[in-house]
Amino acid sequence: MSRATVITGDQLTNALHVLGVHFVMGRQSKDASLHKQPARLIAALAESNEARLRLSLIPLFLEHPEFSIYVRAVAKQLKPSARLTLHCYYSAAVWIGRSFPAQDKSLPDHFSKELHLIPTDDPEKNLNQLAKRHGELSGTRVNWLGTYHHAAQIWRKGLEYQKAWTTLKS
Repeated sequence: MSRATVITGDQLTNALHVLGVHFVMGRQSKDASLHKQPARLIAALAESNEARLRLSLIPLFLEHPEFSIYVRAVAKQLKPSARLTLHCYYSAAVWIGRSFPAQDKSLPDHFSKELHLIPTDDPEKNLNQLAKRHGELSGTRVNWLGTYHHAAQIWRKGLEYQKAWTTLKS
């Protein structure tokens, strides 16, 4: 997906923070409009050279399931490696979200067929399948399951922190 201007890591971090996704730390950016452009934000995160920013796709989708409407169109415009990142991280968010019944709105499963996965009723089993497939398709020996769990753990800690902060303020 070509963009006229390069989006910096600080701009991405700032947009995530404005959206309530406190997954990564960074400096404040002067450009505060990226959070109003979900498709552009999703594409830029998927294309980022920084693993921490790519991984922030998972908590972004968990916090903003309404962004799922942009995922298919964005994925079609990405280069293959960024598309795989988006497919797998979005799918991880789907299964992580389904393992938390408190989620208000679950993400639709957009990519299981494209990834040649057969989902079950068990979100953890689906995450395991996804991790294995992610490794096969990426050709990397990364612990993808651990990576997904790490994103979920940081996201949950953020939720707990926000809840505690809200309680202290009231």
